[in-house]
Amino acid sequence: MARVVVAGGGGAGCAAALAARKAGAEVVVFERTDQLLGTGLVGGIMRNNGRFTAAEEMIALGAGELFLITDAAAVHEGVDFPGHSHASLYDVTSVEPAVRHLLEEAGVDVYFEHRVISCGMAGDRVQWVEVLAHSPGTPAGSVKTEWEADAFVDATGSAGPQANCTRFGHGCCMCILRCPTFGPRVGLAGVAGVEEAVARTALGGVGSMSGSCELAKESLSVNLRRTLERDGVIVLPLPPEHHKRDLSQKACQQYAREEFGRNLVLLDTGHVKLMTSYFPLSSLRRVRGLENARYIDPYAGGRGNSIRFLALTPHDAALAVRGVTNLFCAGEKAGPLVGHTEAICTGTLAGCNAARIAQGLRVLVLPPVLCVGDMIAEITRLMGRPGNPLTERFTFSGSVYFERMRATGLYSVDRASIRRRVWKAGLTGVFAGREAQVQQGKTVVRK
Repeated sequence: MARVVVAGGGGAGCAAALAARKAGAEVVVFERTDQLLGTGLVGGIMRNNGRFTAAEEMIALGAGELFLITDAAAVHEGVDFPGHSHASLYDVTSVEPAVRHLLEEAGVDVYFEHRVISCGMAGDRVQWVEVLAHSPGTPAGSVKTEWEADAFVDATGSAGPQANCTRFGHGCCMCILRCPTFGPRVGLAGVAGVEEAVARTALGGVGSMSGSCELAKESLSVNLRRTLERDGVIVLPLPPEHHKRDLSQKACQQYAREEFGRNLVLLDTGHVKLMTSYFPLSSLRRVRGLENARYIDPYAGGRGNSIRFLALTPHDAALAVRGVTNLFCAGEKAGPLVGHTEAICTGTLAGCNAARIAQGLRVLVLPPVLCVGDMIAEITRLMGRPGNPLTERFTFSGSVYFERMRATGLYSVDRASIRRRVWKAGLTGVFAGREAQVQQGKTVVRK
């Protein structure tokens, strides 16, 4: 059986592993930490704005498992907050075990505390990866092994290591990525010799700062906590002296609207999601109801947040990394993409195509009549422009791409019409273990 190795067990890596397994490959995932999902451990927002459309497309395409897990874990549905409609807020404390079980049931082999650190090339192909495994029982505390595979997926993200947050941010913010404990992120595409790109802010800064924090729910006042658990969202007006906060550095530009500068927006995701990159703790505690507020991610959320979009990989519309014939990329590796929905979508296509290449089949390219296909086409063009400063951020939920969805008619909340769109493209169930054959620009689905 053909083997696919996935580097990184975040949302993109989990989606890639599932898709590759359903496409008929043996799949191994190397995750450098002790948990799956990466930033999904502190995320919690799904189905807001165009993410609803993308999720329903993926379900119709046969890749709905991760969306159904977050739907089942939702503590609030149909939530509206500034600039966003019909959001679903999932409980971040319960999703990871469910995803871990899903991968186990699918027959995916996941190795925790294993980090890809280098690779061996044979011409323009990755032949094997070197993996550093944490092994406290050995004198060195770690063991290196080499793993061969037929195809690979780089889903290592674009944040970290700690030195980058110190260089481009406000120092290590002690976030969910936990670089000092589990080692720095190493991108597979980078060690394969691919020149990766760095995104910039509109003001010329390097990378972007993660756009939200987590507060301990029990640190809110009783009244705030009750309201939040009832409604899912609270908007707290800020004193005028805080209205001039710089929102341009946020990775999540869909949350950089004026309302987020004049207010604190709180969402109930099991913890309390504070929709700002950081906010001085002394100032936060002067807001009524937050007198005892405490950050839990990042732990230094009063000073800063993690820096992202530092290692973006050029690719084609099949998410194949340019210059390497059997390496695919997903999630933030594929460009300045924001969100778990976006990670799942790109991860699914990358994993499917890795399995197809490994088995000698042609790759699948999703057509632009689907918002997922159109998004990938747009991000591919963006990453292919020489000298592009990469200042735009792409997400189904806001900013430039959601505007495009609305302008082109791709945005819809009508499940039946979304399913019909996928059916008309001849792609119903294409990721559900069926064989897709690309012929003359069309995809014919066969059992």
